[in-house]
Amino acid sequence: MPVAIDLLPAGVAGLGESPLWDHRSERLYWVDSIAPEILSSDAEGGDVRRWTLEQPVGSIGLASDGLIAALADGFYRFDPESGGVEAIAHPVMAPATRLNDGKADRHGRFLTASMRTGYDDDAGALFRLDADGGWAEIERGVAIGNAISFSPDGATLYFADSLDGHLRRYRYDVESGVIGPREDLVDCREQGSGPDGATVDSEGRIWAALVLAQAVACYSPQGKLLRSIPLPLPFPSCPAFGGPNLDTLYLTSIANSGHRLVADHPDAGRITAIRGLDARGIAEGVYA
Repeated sequence: MPVAIDLLPAGVAGLGESPLWDHRSERLYWVDSIAPEILSSDAEGGDVRRWTLEQPVGSIGLASDGLIAALADGFYRFDPESGGVEAIAHPVMAPATRLNDGKADRHGRFLTASMRTGYDDDAGALFRLDADGGWAEIERGVAIGNAISFSPDGATLYFADSLDGHLRRYRYDVESGVIGPREDLVDCREQGSGPDGATVDSEGRIWAALVLAQAVACYSPQGKLLRSIPLPLPFPSCPAFGGPNLDTLYLTSIANSGHRLVADHPDAGRITAIRGLDARGIAEGVYA
């Protein structure tokens, strides 16, 4: 099957991020971080729903009772039925930072990274939210935390600071959520961009959005570049596998980040759907 690249008719986001396929409802969710909104559609981008929140949305994940959202200042439950938002925890963050990229692991926890909103490149951190609502800082010293994703067995964590360009790898204790030492797996700048969001397929390959290179790259678990796919939109921000068979790769994009990334392309901010990749995703983890 040849690779087919389409744009969903789901509308434009200023700062599109965190695509999430809910295998329970067979709906696609994503966020417009600075609108700020959570949005949802069917697999083809129809039946669009949107919810406006009161502060920037970094990322979302599946939860046992709806969704979990990393808003600017902390972790919240989000109920798509009512649109209700309920606080879970507020991690202690450095000044001039907000929560950003996030992903549920395969054992009921949710990880999210913070990013700078000021000028301190070391202000961000990586946080883990446990099922009981407790939280821990598990990595520090990043500018824009991104690319959180897990190997199929859940025992490897991938993470990146978009500004330093390296996709990192850590051992991840599935019982405790404790991480091992940092290993730099690949320098994505060799492909023209630091990594933004990332996801992992059922064979363990890592798919990373190359936000400045207008492409999505696929790397082996050993860090070898397997392929790079040019995209029809500038500033792709985050990929996720979805669709009924988990074989469509959805990518959000950025029209206006509120900072340096501003696109004049007429379709900037829309979602790209890539089919025919001969790859399938893994059902997303669920925060307990």
